[in-house]
Amino acid sequence: MSATTRSMDDLSRPPPRMNPRVARKLRYLTAVIVVGILSGIVVGFGRSGSGPSLVAGATYGFLLAGIIGAVELFMLEDWDWLNRLSFVVNLAVRSAIYAAIIIVIQLLQPGERVIGLPLKGAYEDFWSSFAYSAGVSMLVNLGFSIANLIGPRAFMNFVTGRYHQPVEENRFVLFVDIAGSTGLAERLGGIGIHRFLDRTFRLLTQSVVDYRGEVLNYVGDEIIVTWPEGHGAIDCRPLRCFAAMRRALQKAALQFEREFGVVPQIRGSLHFGPVIVGEIGDVKRAIVFNGDVMNTAARLEELSRKVHGGFLASRASTARFAAPPPFPLEDLGTLPIRGRVDGIEVVGIGAAA
Repeated sequence: MSATTRSMDDLSRPPPRMNPRVARKLRYLTAVIVVGILSGIVVGFGRSGSGPSLVAGATYGFLLAGIIGAVELFMLEDWDWLNRLSFVVNLAVRSAIYAAIIIVIQLLQPGERVIGLPLKGAYEDFWSSFAYSAGVSMLVNLGFSIANLIGPRAFMNFVTGRYHQPVEENRFVLFVDIAGSTGLAERLGGIGIHRFLDRTFRLLTQSVVDYRGEVLNYVGDEIIVTWPEGHGAIDCRPLRCFAAMRRALQKAALQFEREFGVVPQIRGSLHFGPVIVGEIGDVKRAIVFNGDVMNTAARLEELSRKVHGGFLASRASTARFAAPPPFPLEDLGTLPIRGRVDGIEVVGIGAAA
């Protein structure tokens, strides 16, 4: 093949995809900066409403939101030791880091420097700045920590009351099961298998976040992930999410071998259809999903244990994708399944995947 042909082939190839984790963090950081700038403008307007005051407020908002957002997304979020701390300790550490950043920025007085105002004494408002910084950082972190505890989307759904009355939604449902967990439980013991599952689920959840899925529940050795139709159809996110989970486990193989003597393997199933979503309970209120789609996805996961590749997707789910699958899918025809007289049409992961 000539150099010219190779160069033409290179031009015809699609541009390399940005890492979804980096893309997500940049997207979140942009949103945080915009909110920070707007908040700074509001504060500046409340002080005097003059043009210089608005510019100073926007400067503070940009720096505070940009630096704190970058530290949170590109540092704290990846510190595994921090995420393993208890809720209160994690909250205290994050709040202290936030407060330190806010205090340093306030002492540097970038807003006053930008608009050319005389600078105040370095420690003139130190304690008031410290109290303000500590209060803001505690409130912000408390909100983030609660959202992380129950899930960001579940938190917003509770706040907005979206599912206070049950609604029907079309959703992709992905079941992911850790293979051989029963035998591992006997080998590792109760505490050991719990640590193994926790470590595995933490790793798998990163892929869920990257592909904008929602963790519905952890059930024993399974994780259940969902996407609304509009979100999941984009770029075959459920399929890419499952593939990313397997890649993440492969990258962490040596660490699992050292700590547990075994590398987790996963199976999965994907289905699509209408589900009933609504709040249920009182003291420990939860948002639950009900419907035939959930049952069918669970039964497909059982069947995935018997097929090459360890993954099954219903034709109903792949037909809803807005783009071609990211890897070849193998047509497995119609498989018998409990609860369906006529079975269900399914595909599996091809060898190239």
